[in-house]
Amino acid sequence: MPAPVALFVYARPDHTRRTVEALLKNPLAEETDVIVFSDAAKGPEKEKAVDAVREYIAGIKGFKSLTVHHRPHNYGLAKSIMEGVTDVITEYGSVIVLEDDIVTAPGFLRFMNDALERYRHESKVWHISGWNYPIDPDGLDDAFFWRTMNCWGWATWADRWTHFKKNPDRLIADWDQGMINRFNLDGAHDFWGQVTANATGKLNTWAIFWYATIFEREGLCIQPTISYVQNIGHDGSGENCGSSNQFYCELTTVNHTSFPEEISESALAIERIGAFYKSNKEPVYKRILSYAVRRLRKIITLKH
Repeated sequence: MPAPVALFVYARPDHTRRTVEALLKNPLAEETDVIVFSDAAKGPEKEKAVDAVREYIAGIKGFKSLTVHHRPHNYGLAKSIMEGVTDVITEYGSVIVLEDDIVTAPGFLRFMNDALERYRHESKVWHISGWNYPIDPDGLDDAFFWRTMNCWGWATWADRWTHFKKNPDRLIADWDQGMINRFNLDGAHDFWGQVTANATGKLNTWAIFWYATIFEREGLCIQPTISYVQNIGHDGSGENCGSSNQFYCELTTVNHTSFPEEISESALAIERIGAFYKSNKEPVYKRILSYAVRRLRKIITLKH
């Protein structure tokens, strides 16, 4: 049976509608249980938008079942996801997780369910991502393994999630510089900064600690080379995201993914994702030129 989808919504009715409509275009939608967690308004200014989201959610049809949990007060995204995922995965044994700004390709549910089934008993595999960075796919398989977790459309199993802990102080006390550098994708990006920001109260997030949980146990995450999801929340509307298009990627048009035979980290993927992060530290004009070159190469490849 398809794994359930846990959908976390708040105060963005248009984003929520686009997320749900895209999910309904998945052939497995009618066989999928969807559990919605609707957070309460943080203040009076958000009440109208929250009510609009809840009104829309109440009228959804097309899934196997729809269960809606209205939070009695504002949990915030981190608490809502940590508790909601735990509740769903305890009941079902696995879960696919979406937030209200994740538009999926029609093959998303199949990819997630196929991966959940294929790697259910592979203890090295901890997490399935539906999104990948806008990197050059040449030379990469349909999907690859690497150390880092992406949370824009993801899935996991109960026996992995049970290890999840959010304890930034313990990580800061236990990790040496070598671990931190590897955690930071060999220095390509400052993931560790999110841990320290949570420790000081500047951030209140959950995903970096799921990554840390996987990382400490030398687990691997699998994700498609061409994304099955788009994040439409980088428009300034989200609680934790600003306005940016640097993570934009086109959705895959395939409905089936071939999985790698060997469960080991892809050095090529690490190299290209590291280069992506480093390139985004460059001046804007260099990034634009680099993007133009990639697009030109893609056009030339298609013509040949």
